[in-house]
Amino acid sequence: MGCDIRITVLIDNKTSRPDLNAEHGLSLWIEYREKRILFDAGQSDTLIRNAEKLGINLAQTDAIVLSHGHYDHTGGLKAVLDFAPKAKIYLHPAAIETNFSRKTTGIKSIGISDSAKKAIQGRNVIWTVTPAWLFPGMAVTGQVPRINNFEDVGGAFFIDEKCQKADELLDDQALFIESARGLIVVLGCAHAGVVNILNYVAELTSQSHVFAIIGGTHLLSASSERIEHTIKAIKGYNVQQVCLAHCTGSEAVAKFRDIFKGRCVECAVGKHFEFY
Repeated sequence: MGCDIRITVLIDNKTSRPDLNAEHGLSLWIEYREKRILFDAGQSDTLIRNAEKLGINLAQTDAIVLSHGHYDHTGGLKAVLDFAPKAKIYLHPAAIETNFSRKTTGIKSIGISDSAKKAIQGRNVIWTVTPAWLFPGMAVTGQVPRINNFEDVGGAFFIDEKCQKADELLDDQALFIESARGLIVVLGCAHAGVVNILNYVAELTSQSHVFAIIGGTHLLSASSERIEHTIKAIKGYNVQQVCLAHCTGSEAVAKFRDIFKGRCVECAVGKHFEFY
């Protein structure tokens, strides 16, 4: 009997095979019953070549979910739409606004590209300020309420080039899937905060058991205290599998592995995860 849900990593910062290319970014291919969903689109068209080598036909894409508008999650969107022009696209309206980051190396534009914005014009776009169901048993959260006092967006992000107006990253959203073993929550970068996301998904579904979490958690620059709070909250949802990607950070990965012994793995291009 085949699995109900299969998730394949198309783009991540690391690769599991020498013939597959990694890049700073994230893209996941989700096979859900007879449906095919692309969650994020990496930084470039690299996902196209990786998909081909993995035997994945992007022309079968039924839906594309963009977790937020940063370039490393939307860069391959135009290339994918060339293959799957009829795919529905789920994103928050703020995902197409300008975004900048400020680091010691300077100020950088990190928003969605003009070519990606142009590619979605005239397409079947579902704007997800509020939750939206893609298919029975699968939905995106839309804008996530920021409730706790220990999670922030994870960096110095701004909506203006002078970096004077902070970007709250209201476009950050997650995907969740209802399975027989519990909820599966798919994260892009979790700029809204992993705990805020899990609390909101639990509220939306009236379910308290999250079986698996997969994706980026943006704990790269998080304090040890925040990481500990995050792990404690995840344990409270009885999570059985943690698949960490992209922006999680080595310190957080090490702590997750210590707490979730045998149940925490790192994502890498070419890896796949099956849920029955």
